[in-house]
Amino acid sequence: MSGKHQHFKGPEVSCCVKYFLFGFNIVFWLLGAAFLAIGLWAWAEKGVLSNISSITDLGGFDPVWLFIVTGAVMFVLGFAGCIGALRENTTLLKFFSVFLGLIFFLELTAGILAFVFKDWIKDQLNFFINNNVKAYRDDIDLQNLIDFAQEYWSCCGAHGPNDWNLNIYFNCTDSNPSRERCGVPFSCCVKDPAEDVPNTQCGYDVRLKLELEQQSYIYTKGCVGQFEKWLQDNLIVVAGVFVAIALLQIFGICLAQNLVSDIKAVKANW
Repeated sequence: MSGKHQHFKGPEVSCCVKYFLFGFNIVFWLLGAAFLAIGLWAWAEKGVLSNISSITDLGGFDPVWLFIVTGAVMFVLGFAGCIGALRENTTLLKFFSVFLGLIFFLELTAGILAFVFKDWIKDQLNFFINNNVKAYRDDIDLQNLIDFAQEYWSCCGAHGPNDWNLNIYFNCTDSNPSRERCGVPFSCCVKDPAEDVPNTQCGYDVRLKLELEQQSYIYTKGCVGQFEKWLQDNLIVVAGVFVAIALLQIFGICLAQNLVSDIKAVKANW
């Protein structure tokens, strides 16, 4: 009978899964921190951090919220996944999986509701754009966002140039003393390829002209319709991006759950 003892190798935590999940999340953690820093810097520049109550003063949407919320979510997820994987902490890994699963569920629900209630979503988009048209001059970030959208989609207002009557600087009332009265922002103007520097006064008095004449100077289609058309034209690309994000989320959940199973198996063998 041999005196040698046979050693059986017990379960181990997969180093590949552990460090891949760690690397995967440290990128998100750093990106989240960067987004948060940009958002907080933008608020500091606008004096929001020194007067927190001013957050609710803006009538429209503050684009800085995109950086703050996205950054916060990415930072929390990245922290939980990164530290959870590195320290083999099942609580943080479970939190990471549940949080990511909740985000995935909310995205899926939003996608289904957007498809089922298309008309309602269209009405809400129209309301959202018009609400921000009113606040166009109140916040420089909002102004830049609206200008970008109108230039990118070659549109003006939610349904057309006359939506700019909602803004106190651009409306056509006789009591409006603004030089921009009966005009539109320069981002509504049809671009002249020969111009290197945009003419910021190109929209002045343009709505005093007949509608057919306006078409030579400004975009006359609304942004709701143009956005809808852009979605239809780029449906495959948009769907591909959402599917890729969903697969990335599922992949992250699977990695975290696999690592939790490995850690539990090792602890059970102690």
